[in-house]
Amino acid sequence: MIDYEKELNQEQLRVVMEEAGPLLVIAGAGSGKTRTLTYRVARLIESGIPPERILLSTFTNKAARSMLSRVETLLGRFTGGLWGGTFHHCAHLTLRAHAVRLDFTRNFSILDSEDAAQLINSCISESGVETKAEKFPKGDVIGDMISLAVNTETPLEDVIASRYPFFLHRGEEIVTVTRRYGARKRELDVMDFDDLLFNWRRLLLDFPEVRASYAERFLHILVDEYQDTNKLQADIMDLLAV
Repeated sequence: MIDYEKELNQEQLRVVMEEAGPLLVIAGAGSGKTRTLTYRVARLIESGIPPERILLSTFTNKAARSMLSRVETLLGRFTGGLWGGTFHHCAHLTLRAHAVRLDFTRNFSILDSEDAAQLINSCISESGVETKAEKFPKGDVIGDMISLAVNTETPLEDVIASRYPFFLHRGEEIVTVTRRYGARKRELDVMDFDDLLFNWRRLLLDFPEVRASYAERFLHILVDEYQDTNKLQADIMDLLAV
């Protein structure tokens, strides 16, 4: 058994030993947030919670691997089954199992930012947009517009008006290219990074049985650096925590 009182200070100990219910921890830099989260995961497993019923979301997969390795060291045993990683990693795991519900196959591919920009450039050409006579944003810029719109849940037209006003006169064409990009992704059976989160939430919202299955599975959901989540990520956590 881990001697938590010996390993942790009073503030950390209170967090680690807290029982069920929502828990928000406000802590500054250097206060041992990661250490506290690691020990809380270890304490949950030590108290009998199966690892596969814990979801640990961090903002880098490296951080998740480090915490899970530390948990295994503390417990002296393998913790296979525990979901640990970035929001995108957890979305990937979920979508691989249920992509067919969203008209993708389980073998869908994931576009990195360069691949996405290339596909958007192809959509620009396919849409017959005139790019030489008058300035038109390239694929990577439109990709940034789409990403901002998705992650802030802001209409693309509003993103263009507020952040890219110099392209406002070409807004309708940008929207046309964006729609074409969405259609091409479905045709090619691919998702970009933003699609992973958007489609994860869509899956949970549109298919109550899927949401219920994961909500029942995860008894404990822990999020590191919660202040860095956007609304899309926060919605997903709320849906799972119901």
